[in-house]
Amino acid sequence: MTATSAHVRFGGPMSLQKYLTVFNLGIQNTFVYRWNYLLRAIFGLIPLIGTVFLWRAIFQESGGGMRGYDYGSMIYYYLLTILVSNLVTPTEDEWQIAADIREGQINSFLTKPMSYLAYRFCIFLSGRLVYTVVTILPIAAIFIYFRRFIVLPNESMTWLVAIFSLLMSAFIQFFLTYALSMMAFWILEISTIVFIVYSFEYFLGGQMFPLDIMPPAIQAVMKWLPFYYELFCPISIFQGRLRGPEMWSALAIQAGWMVAMWGAARLMWDRGLGHYQAVGG
Repeated sequence: MTATSAHVRFGGPMSLQKYLTVFNLGIQNTFVYRWNYLLRAIFGLIPLIGTVFLWRAIFQESGGGMRGYDYGSMIYYYLLTILVSNLVTPTEDEWQIAADIREGQINSFLTKPMSYLAYRFCIFLSGRLVYTVVTILPIAAIFIYFRRFIVLPNESMTWLVAIFSLLMSAFIQFFLTYALSMMAFWILEISTIVFIVYSFEYFLGGQMFPLDIMPPAIQAVMKWLPFYYELFCPISIFQGRLRGPEMWSALAIQAGWMVAMWGAARLMWDRGLGHYQAVGG
């Protein structure tokens, strides 16, 4: 089988039922690890406690706000990062994909009329669904505890645009994870590459701090990077900090990065598959 024929086989039409079956199987397999997810969610809230004390001390010391944030809106921002991260961030998908390649399990997909990209996306969706269902209670509890800081948008358009941006952020993160995982076609261990990229994500994606507290010149650079649109963009829209022409411009750039990451995922698959077959995979 050539790389071209493999691309046709994977990109051919498929019935929706097969992917729904994959989605259901993904739910069943992922639900086995529900207690791991629950414990991860609970202990994942521990850094929030440190964050609360840190920003309380910062705002008490400064005696005022910081670039439009006060103590309440800052805590609300971190609550939203927890929620959004649970909804859209892949969990161990890169290791599973790399294992499929490294252990030769990818061979079984080369003889099936199924797109591996679509297959992994179904697994990603099922994993996010199970993770969200399992972790919703501890997350809801922390939101209730800090409910005095929560200010929901009044306009329905804000909700719609924020959800649309959230969906695009999920696609960006999945396609980026998929493209990184394709490095397993060339190297045995991808953990170093994944760690480096995820370190940039953590810093430049807004998990460490809101990106709009940075100097304007640095913000201008960040807005052209994909990490800005993985987490910070939908949260800023939901909080009403990104609106009007600036919001629509951000959505356009986010859509561009989504398409670019999809293209990178497809390109890495085609190149990786060609290398895989060339060395007798």
